[in-house]
Amino acid sequence: MRLTTKGRYAVTAMLDLALHAEGGPISLADISKRQDISLSYLEQLFSRLRQSGLVSSVRGPGGGYRLARRGEDICVAEIIDAVNESVDATSCGGNSDCSGGEQCLTHYLWTDLSQQIHSFLDGISLADLVQRAEVKEVARRQAQRGKESVEERVAVLGSLQ
Repeated sequence: MRLTTKGRYAVTAMLDLALHAEGGPISLADISKRQDISLSYLEQLFSRLRQSGLVSSVRGPGGGYRLARRGEDICVAEIIDAVNESVDATSCGGNSDCSGGEQCLTHYLWTDLSQQIHSFLDGISLADLVQRAEVKEVARRQAQRGKESVEERVAVLGSLQ
């Protein structure tokens, strides 16, 4: 299976958005800091996510992005599909030219696997992920790391005065 960083980052950013949704619109800069994803890359991803109706944007001070639907109504496969990513276990990218320009012996096996993976991801919502204890723990660590970073900068600035 090949899932590129585009799909992984889109799911990560959407999960970050779902985890912090109660605080109002979330800026891409905040997601970028927490998840260590380039801001310009996030802008590209969120353009596609917005076009697909998964997020909505809020302009102005305090603006940012929010989920366009409830987390229960957004599945992981939908996020991956929105950024034009595919979950493809074939070596030919689904083109049936895996063996010297022709279909290989195991092409349908890998095609079936790809469909199973997509179905699996289609059964997992953002809300499902938000409820996982492991996800909550990682989010807590990321938030703590962000607070430490701010406190360190304040300490450095204080020592310069």
